[in-house]
Amino acid sequence: MHWIIGHLLAACIGISLGLIGGGGSVLALPILVYVMGESPKSAIAMTLVIVGTVSILGLIPHWRAKNVNLKTAFIFGSATMLGSFVGAKIATLPVITETLQMMLFAIAMVFAAVFMIRRSSKAVAVNEKLAFYPKPVCKYCWLWLMSEGLGVGILTGLVGVGGGFAIVPALVLLGNVPMKQAIGTSLLIIVLNSVAGFLGYVGHVSLNWSLILSFIVAASAGTIPGAYLTQFIPAQKLQKTFGYFLLGVAAVVLVQNRNAPQSSKVEKHNYVTMINNTTIL
Repeated sequence: MHWIIGHLLAACIGISLGLIGGGGSVLALPILVYVMGESPKSAIAMTLVIVGTVSILGLIPHWRAKNVNLKTAFIFGSATMLGSFVGAKIATLPVITETLQMMLFAIAMVFAAVFMIRRSSKAVAVNEKLAFYPKPVCKYCWLWLMSEGLGVGILTGLVGVGGGFAIVPALVLLGNVPMKQAIGTSLLIIVLNSVAGFLGYVGHVSLNWSLILSFIVAASAGTIPGAYLTQFIPAQKLQKTFGYFLLGVAAVVLVQNRNAPQSSKVEKHNYVTMINNTTIL
């Protein structure tokens, strides 16, 4: 029953990507941890593979439509890839507990939810979707672009969040990329982030490859009805609803991990015990 429920929810990941072009990582991690019973560190690495692969499918039509800016993807993507790899390496340190990662993930979800609710509450024209964003004041915006890319990448590697909600406005406001190109380019950057972050986890966590593959199939199948439903459901209303849904999921994650200090002590004690046993052997 858990397997069926988990894969139905995995299809919702694809529906989310098809409807609003994001939200995959913030759905995948809780499903893998709380429904499929995977450990958080393994689930984060698995999320990177799942979301990265599904994003490739979303990237294909943008690539064909020439809505991918390779130059900007290289500049911003190089920073995000470095950050993602470093973030994954930091996550594998004993001091970064699984409880701490889930708490950081929940906080990131709250920011993403508030961002989506705020954006959906603004009645702006289609070509002015970023009209309410604060305009950057900088002499060398590409430095800010790479700095934000590094931060987004670290977040991706540390808690598995793709950062799509931050990448698109960064590309438009700091990279002077048109909205359509920003969306397509962001998908390519998410793929690059996922690869770099996953490489940082390789050898440090166990991976359930059969579950990864089945989740990819379910999520990919969900993108088809998701893309179809966009013509019937107003994107603005959908984003607001999804934002409140994320707040609810974040609240559940925070409650589940409310004993963070105690959990951290237990995990640290287990790590020290393991080291001592290894030394004795």
